[in-house]
Amino acid sequence: MTAGPVGEVFLQFLRLGLVGFGGPVAHLALFRRRFVEDLGWLDGRRFAEYTALAQLLPGPASSQVAMAIGHGRAGFAGLLAAWLGFVLPAATVMAAAGVLALRLDPEAARPWLDGLEIAALAVVVDAWGRMLWPLRDDGRRLALVIAAAVLAGVLGGTTGQMLALATGAVAGAWLPPRGEEAVPADGGRARRALPWLGTFLLLLVLLPLAARSGGPLAVLADRFYRAGALVFGGGHVVLPLLANEVVAPGLVPEPLFLAGYGLAQAVPGPLVSLAAYLGMVATGGGPAGALVALVAVYLPSLLLVAAGLPLLAALRRHRPVVRALAGIEAAVVGLLLAALLDPVLPRALDAPAGLPLALAALLAVRVLPVWLLVPASALAARLAAALS
Repeated sequence: MTAGPVGEVFLQFLRLGLVGFGGPVAHLALFRRRFVEDLGWLDGRRFAEYTALAQLLPGPASSQVAMAIGHGRAGFAGLLAAWLGFVLPAATVMAAAGVLALRLDPEAARPWLDGLEIAALAVVVDAWGRMLWPLRDDGRRLALVIAAAVLAGVLGGTTGQMLALATGAVAGAWLPPRGEEAVPADGGRARRALPWLGTFLLLLVLLPLAARSGGPLAVLADRFYRAGALVFGGGHVVLPLLANEVVAPGLVPEPLFLAGYGLAQAVPGPLVSLAAYLGMVATGGGPAGALVALVAVYLPSLLLVAAGLPLLAALRRHRPVVRALAGIEAAVVGLLLAALLDPVLPRALDAPAGLPLALAALLAVRVLPVWLLVPASALAARLAAALS
């Protein structure tokens, strides 16, 4: 990939952060469509590598893929620009909602949420078809797609995802190469990962010590950093630990926590932006609390992605690893299929008039831009609920 300006990275991810409804699976679909197919910043194999790396790290997977794409485009400054652009819209809305938390009524927004889930279904189906198409004549890798989907669907959670990716890697290493097996000439070296890994581990030790003698912001930094560092599985999985870190000690009342969770699902961008809301509520409406919580919950991902990319670059020089990554690419398509079948498809079809609205969205996704498809789906679902 050719290096590009940091501002370009920021603006592209800001645009996606404004329309990124539907959770991490839909976010990855948007990223692939925008950066692989529309802009050509990277190819499908590199995108699959970034997705696999994010699956192996704790924290929100879609945000980590955004960081990796930004890094590939403009270095570490691009990594920060991608994170900031993608997170900024949701974090701003959620921080403002923290001030008005007592007035929020997430249940009243349920019909609109149904429409957002229908739009997410259309985006994910479209992305899955695009990712599957290059494998259509490769029966062995199509078998890997199915195997990965079955493993992820039957076992569920992080266990299923990790086993599906491991199966893809092992099987891919033994499969014949697909076409020209070019090994990119990448100058990344594994030792470049050491400072980032060291910082990640050091903060796990130092932040609890700072929280013992520091003020409320130090306590927030410790709790949210730990949540981002120790939980695998992305936004939805990190929520129980966030509840343990802020509800159990009494920093945020449980009703306000649940209200924030409901609102976060209606906001574009990553679900982990809930941290801005929780930080705002925990500090009585203080913007510093929102900022500290948001940065702390994402800091582990920033450090681990920066560490993981040079490791990935070093491994990519070896031909068996290149073949294993091709197997992982097929497994990622299977993971997307598993997520499509559960929970994306059932949640979309569960809405009033869910089936006809979903069919309409599937037809519209190839002709309407996402920023128009999302509000149109939400409005249609709201009207269907009113008429039902």
